[in-house]
Amino acid sequence: MAFSSIAVRELPLFPLPEVVLFPGRPLPLHIFEFRYRIMMNTILEEDRRFGVLMWDQQSGRPANVGCCAEVLRYERLPDDRMVIECLGQQRFRVLDYVREKPYRVGLVEWIEDEPVVEDLAPLGLEVRQLLEDVVRLSSKLTEQSIQLPPDLPQLPRELSFWIASNFHGVAGEQQKLLEMQITAERLQREAEILTTTRNHLAARTVLKDTFNA
Repeated sequence: MAFSSIAVRELPLFPLPEVVLFPGRPLPLHIFEFRYRIMMNTILEEDRRFGVLMWDQQSGRPANVGCCAEVLRYERLPDDRMVIECLGQQRFRVLDYVREKPYRVGLVEWIEDEPVVEDLAPLGLEVRQLLEDVVRLSSKLTEQSIQLPPDLPQLPRELSFWIASNFHGVAGEQQKLLEMQITAERLQREAEILTTTRNHLAARTVLKDTFNA
């Protein structure tokens, strides 16, 4: 199979069950399997980069699109186990598998969002407001102080990745958001999800207030 017309590289791959990594987002890992200890020891001698792919437990296969992770810090534990801190970098698509043992190595191409041609600031503000509504309602329901971080990304693309990374328990939906290459479509889908969540939380809040009255 030839890929001469596409800029590609080989990348060690780390499938993780129900985990989707996004650009700019942290990922702590405990490395204990022998094959991945070998992989980490290898990449630490090179460019400290490997690919994270969501492992779909239903299909028994890894996703075709993932995110490159860079090891920022690591600590060796007994028995050559490691605790590492990674940061998501570029997204990639797997074109082919170079080998499977002792760990997967894929031939990948980098992917990016398409150039933005419209002003996404209004959509970004809408999504941010929805996010603030969800946090406010969640805080009220749980009677706990929940606040958004002060360094919440301002740029639409980075904001969309931040929000997607915080949709917990819906790895399939996160994977779809990761694969999108149009920022506006990603933000619009997040607006739909946040609107549904806000409405659900608002209804629960009304019930809570009614019974507590």
